[in-house]
Amino acid sequence: MFSLVIDMPDKMTPQQRHDCMTHIRSKNTKPEILVRHTLWTNGFRYRLHDKRFPGKPDIVLSRYKTVIFINGCFWHGHTGCKDFVIPKTNTAFWIDKITKNKERDEKDINEIRAAGWKVYIIWECELKKATFDSTMKMLLNNLYKK
Repeated sequence: MFSLVIDMPDKMTPQQRHDCMTHIRSKNTKPEILVRHTLWTNGFRYRLHDKRFPGKPDIVLSRYKTVIFINGCFWHGHTGCKDFVIPKTNTAFWIDKITKNKERDEKDINEIRAAGWKVYIIWECELKKATFDSTMKMLLNNLYKK
């Protein structure tokens, strides 16, 4: 699954690492706002982070019975992505954390699909300039099919 790397000392103090990590948002991230803006300008109306669904999807399109998760490549372990690299420090912790995130994501997605909803996962790397237009075109085309 993951290759283990021997722990190396962190270049930051524990307080610096804590301060850095507390600034990472889980809601209203730039990738999420880009997708929301595209959907809104194309006439789609949605709910955000709806607690009625497992995993509180980033976007819920009730009219289309569709939920959208916008996943960070690192935090959700995007396999094969250059943005997903296990840190060289505290490696065991990160492997465990990301593995649990992936397992939870899979469980949440299966529950939503079992309820008859469509689930789209958009990865952070798919929203970079080079691939943004094609990603949004694919999403919009699938939504228009209803």
